[in-house]
Order: sequence, then C-alpha cells, then structure tokens
Amino acid sequence: MDLQKIIKACKRNNLKAQSQLYKCYKDDLYILCLKYCKNKEEAQDNLQDSFLEIFDKIKSYKGIGSFEGWMKRITIHKAIDKYNKKQPLNIEINDSILEDTTIDSDRIEVIPLDEILNYIQELPPRYRLIFNLFELDQYSHKDIAELLNISINTSKSNLHRAKHILKQKILDVKPLLSKTNINQ
Repeated sequence: MDLQKIIKACKRNNLKAQSQLYKCYKDDLYILCLKYCKNKEEAQDNLQDSFLEIFDKIKSYKGIGSFEGWMKRITIHKAIDKYNKKQPLNIEINDSILEDTTIDSDRIEVIPLDEILNYIQELPPRYRLIFNLFELDQYSHKDIAELLNISINTSKSNLHRAKHILKQKILDVKPLLSKTNINQ
C-alpha cells in the first residue's frame, strides 16, 4: 500500500481509495474511540463520524507530520465535540481529592486489559475524557483546559478524581492479602 497515493486519491474523492484508507486504519482508530466513549456502540458512531470528517478535511492535510497522528487528532476532537454538546457537568474543585492514588503493580497485572478499559469507560464522562487526554494521549492540563473550556485546576482535580475511582475499582478486584495478617 502506498499511503501517499491513497491520500492523493482520497483528496479527489475516490471511493476505492477511501475504502482502502478506512480498512487500513479503522481498527487503530476504533481502539482510540473506545478510550473516549462509554460503550462500543458510541465508539463505533464516533469512528464513523471521524472518518466522515477525515474524508471531508483530507484536502487540508499538507503532508507535514504524521498522517496517522492527523487522523487521531480528528478522532479525539470528534469525541470532545460530542462531549461538549452534552449537558456540562459542574464539579467543584476539592483539594482533599488530591490524595495519593498509587496502586501496587501486582494488582494491575492480574486484571485483564479489556477489564481496565471497561473501568475507564465506566468513569463519568468528564473524568474519562480528562483521564484519557492526560494519561493516554499526553495532553497537558493547559491543553485540556483550553479544549474543554475549564480551568487548569479543574482539569487536575478531575484527573485525580478519575484516578481515585479507578484505584477503588482495582482494589475491589483484588483485596489486600496482607489485611488478614494485620497483627503480625
């Protein structure tokens, strides 16, 4: 597959090239969608909407930087757009939530990756969005604040709340074995 030829053909609205591009990247972008959506159906909808926008905006791609990165940004922004259209969640910033969220690595190792992904998908929408942007896609709190039109401190607080919820879910899966030996 010659990606440059496919991109050029897509810019001419060639349906065969669009189909090739879709088949090549649908799985990677679907996994990305799963990170930002609450379930598989919403992720599939986001994937389809993302590809529609990719095909619509492909003429603006100038060949600078990674094409895959360009598509990922569109996909993430599509999920953020859907989030922003929903009723905003007003959350007070509470510094007490900024507690330690460290989890023993042996606890995480026993939990299948798809189960951890389910835990992330079960987070409240804003927490899930901020957790994914910061932890999985390396956005800064400043960038997140600008994308979501919130303060940097709200981004930080929401991230810590998301981590706290995830920590609790992980701790519930594998209770501390050492608690049975407290008096030793």
